[in-house]
Parts: sequence; C-alpha cells; structure tokens
Amino acid sequence: MRKALLLYNPLSGRRRGRRVNEVESAQAVLLAGGVEATSAATAGPGDAAEQVKEAIRHGCDTIFACGGDGTVNDVLQGLVGSEAALAVIPLGTANSLAHDLGLPLSPTGAARAALTAKPRRIAVGRVAYQEFQGGRGSRYFTVTAGVGVDAHLFYKLNPLAKRHLGMAAYYANATRLWLTHKMEMFVIETDGQASRGVEVSQLLAVRIRHFGGVLRELAPGASLDRNDLRLVLFHTRSRAAYLGYVLRGLLGANCQIPGIELAHASRVSCLSVGESSPIFVEADGELLGTLPVEISVVPDALTILTPTA
Repeated sequence: MRKALLLYNPLSGRRRGRRVNEVESAQAVLLAGGVEATSAATAGPGDAAEQVKEAIRHGCDTIFACGGDGTVNDVLQGLVGSEAALAVIPLGTANSLAHDLGLPLSPTGAARAALTAKPRRIAVGRVAYQEFQGGRGSRYFTVTAGVGVDAHLFYKLNPLAKRHLGMAAYYANATRLWLTHKMEMFVIETDGQASRGVEVSQLLAVRIRHFGGVLRELAPGASLDRNDLRLVLFHTRSRAAYLGYVLRGLLGANCQIPGIELAHASRVSCLSVGESSPIFVEADGELLGTLPVEISVVPDALTILTPTA
C-alpha cells in the first residue's frame, strides 16, 4: 500500500458527530506508516463509485470504506474489476463484512491492521433487479442479497430510528414484521443443487460466514473463498420456522429447520407469482427494487485487504 483514499459518508450512522475525527485518526495511523493517505466525504448518493474510479486514475492503490456495510457497498461499485484494493474502517451499525474479515472494530486498530494486511482476490455477488422507476438496475455485493421479508424490513425501516437506535431499530422492526407481515411466495430457479422452479417466501444469497451480532453464522457453508452463493431458501410461510432459523443462529446450533433449505449455486433467478404485492430486493442492507431479480457470482472481481493472523 503506497497511496490510499479514505471515503466516508458524513450523513450515515449513529456516530455522525464523531465521524470526521474517527476517519482522521485512522488516516493519521496510515500516514505514520508511510502511506500517502487522503480522506474525502462521499459527494452524494451513488457518487462514491465515480470518486473511487477517479482516485484510481490518480494512482491510489487502496480505497478505504470508512463506515458500515452500506458504505462498503457504495465503494465496491467503483472497485470491481480494478487492481486497487478494498480496505475497511468499520464505523457502521452492523459491520458484517468487518466481523467476517476479523478486523478490529476501532478506527485506529483497523488502520494498523491494514498496514500489514494481506491482499486477497475474491469473487463478489451481483444482483440485477427492477428499479422502482421501472428500469433495470444492477449492484455488486460482498455480504448478502435478500429477496422477500428481509428486504421488506429495509423498505419499512425508518432512517431516523436506525440512526438513533442502531441495531435495536432492526430488531424491533423485524419482530413487528414477523408478527404481522403477509409472506408472499415467489418462484426461484437455480443452476445449483436447489430444486428448480419452486416457490419460496424468502431467499438469502450469502457470501460471508460470520456476521457478528446475534445472527453469527447466518448461512453455514458461506465463504468469501468460494466462487458461489450460499442460498438460504424458505419453502414456507411458517412464522415458527422463521423464528427457529434465527434462534439456530443465535444459539450456534447445527440443526435442520423444517421448510428451510441450504444450497450452493452460482446463479439464481426470482420471479413473481401472479398478481402478488411487490416483493423487494436488498443487497448489503440497501433496498434496491423489486422482482424480477437475478443474482449471480462474478469470479476474480475484487482485491480485499485481510488482516494477518
């Protein structure tokens, strides 16, 4: 690492008042380590990708996403396919990718780890979806893409509550949806071992193993080292099955939940059934759009800095 840019979203997260100071403290560690490091706020929604590309054109070999999984996702859009590396300073609510990488959760600790980190080339996920305005869009992801109830959670989540309450806002909204949401079925088709053309009420396409927090290992068998997706398929509307799957992760249990299937695949398509209500899709915790959706893997797409043991 010779030249790095630290990008942060000044408007996101619960620690907005401290965000600049935290980024500057991480930057100071990099400068002391001999790295030519600069920092910048993201200019606006969707602008991070162009800022990343501009930094790479000016010789940056490493881009730091300073924030949570949403900020990482924004930065990712400009990095895929380049030789520049992604590094993470975890300043968000969940920090799932940081947990999976085994990063220190302090800004200075993560920066120090980056100085001796090992570059690692990985695949990323890609989701193509129907935009709310009617066109087609696509987005890369590193953590997970979800179709169904979990995406509806982000559709209903109040940004102000998320900012002030953090993960408690997620848990409260998830509980409300579990109690009241009508779970619509949709059709999936995969190229892997999962059944083809079957109906599910929820699909998760997962790339990481450890999420941290209460979910821990959301999809056993998922790994950034693999060139596929770990699918969690909910062939059921049973609220008890949903709760059982969450409790399985909470308790770290290795048990099968009736109606819920795990599978590996490199591609999965999702289509609506009849005139159902809109079914939403999210990636890395960011609401994207609706069905129809295709989720796939892009091999050899990203260099990411991983802490040495």
